[in-house]
Amino acid sequence: MSEPIYVSRSRIRKVEGLHRQGHLEAGATVDFGVHGAIKSLYKLEGAPDLPLPVDYTVAAAAG
Repeated sequence: MSEPIYVSRSRIRKVEGLHRQGHLEAGATVDFGVHGAIKSLYKLEGAPDLPLPVDYTVAAAAG
């Protein structure tokens, strides 16, 4: 088996409730949470509106 071409080094920490904060190796920080239909479906109205992790994945793939 060959060696990996790239290894991502990042950390994710829980801030509060559903709010998570990701720290990327390059120094960027991103916030994750819930919003929109997901928030309504699970009745999470008290949670802050933050992008879902999948929002970043879609943006990265489409970018």
